[in-house]
Amino acid sequence: MQFVCRIGTADGRVLEEMHTAADEIALRNELDKRGVHIFEVRRRGVPRKVGLSSAARGLVRRKRVKDDEFLVFNQELAALLRAGLPLLQTLDLMLERMKDPSFRAVLTEIRDQVKSGADLSEAFASHGHMFPRLYPSSLKAGERSGELELVIRRFIRYMKLVLEARKKVISALVYPAVLVGLSITMIAVMAIYVVPKFQIFFNDLQVDLPLLTRITLGFSRFASARPFVLWNWSWGLLAILAGVFFLRRMAQTPEGAITVDGWKLRLPLLGPVLQRFALSEFSRSLSTLLAGGIPLVPAFEIAVASVGNAQVRARLEPTIQLVREGKPFYVALEQSGVFVDMSIDMIKVGEATGALDEMLTNVSDLLDEQVETRMGRLLSLVEPMMLVFMGLIIGLLLVSIYLPMFSMLGSAKF
Repeated sequence: MQFVCRIGTADGRVLEEMHTAADEIALRNELDKRGVHIFEVRRRGVPRKVGLSSAARGLVRRKRVKDDEFLVFNQELAALLRAGLPLLQTLDLMLERMKDPSFRAVLTEIRDQVKSGADLSEAFASHGHMFPRLYPSSLKAGERSGELELVIRRFIRYMKLVLEARKKVISALVYPAVLVGLSITMIAVMAIYVVPKFQIFFNDLQVDLPLLTRITLGFSRFASARPFVLWNWSWGLLAILAGVFFLRRMAQTPEGAITVDGWKLRLPLLGPVLQRFALSEFSRSLSTLLAGGIPLVPAFEIAVASVGNAQVRARLEPTIQLVREGKPFYVALEQSGVFVDMSIDMIKVGEATGALDEMLTNVSDLLDEQVETRMGRLLSLVEPMMLVFMGLIIGLLLVSIYLPMFSMLGSAKF
């Protein structure tokens, strides 16, 4: 039988060797005679088992490490490795400064796994729920090439670009959200405090009210009725919370996530922005993996899995098999139907010239520019659209209030 052995030599090296023996016990006895330290012995073809401590098992359900904190961690890790410190000493120094208890517990487990002979990429992969899936693959590429520090710095650049693009999108959505909130507040103030004053006036007039006026007064009575005002608003708030809860639970299932993210992509004006952001995320992830030396097919699989939008991810996943069967990469992307023509042409050129990773970086830069441009246009449209909307709402309120007066004046005889 053939076995894969991970051993430590007297000069401090950790080696992985292939041996043939009758059984594991006989092989261990043979290795003991050589005077080496045995980290692991496993049958050939059996994947390595990377165990979790009880502390780490208690963190399985916790949320992943914050992106900003993970970025700082990698910056410090790259700086210490560049200074020439051994990996174990580097991890020990970083543990001393780690403040987040969850991250500290997992990093302690990672340090122990590395100390027992596991690769750094395998140690991080065993806690994949807390870190980006792209990260262990990048580390593995660095370990294969012997340029771990360089790969980590490349991953840092990737994280900075992705976080910057994400923050731009979020900050661009803040202004529309504030305008919507102010609009709702203004409508609520008019419905609760202004319109009820006219209710008393209309009751004294004793005239038949137009339909628009009756609708406005009915909504106002619902919004401001005492002592049930809290009850009425509670029902509305409860309905909103129930809708949000339903969508969140729906998005936690694979099919529901595809449906919800598909709705997002079909939003007017905002949908194309979200689609380009997801494609930029995919292109930059794939570029980072290819530049690190990962082959195209496994890099493609990891990059697709790292896409945040489930609808885009579902449309890209079937194309992995096409690449595996030997189809050109640009043809597979074209059949997915999610990439724009210009991006496909750029990827085709990059694949033909052997500079696919560089061209994918250019594609992601192009998509980021399109996202920024479209968000700028969207913001320029939001303010006039909200002003028109508010004008229509206020106009309807005023017309509904003054219609009975106009009708009464029209029917009066002088």
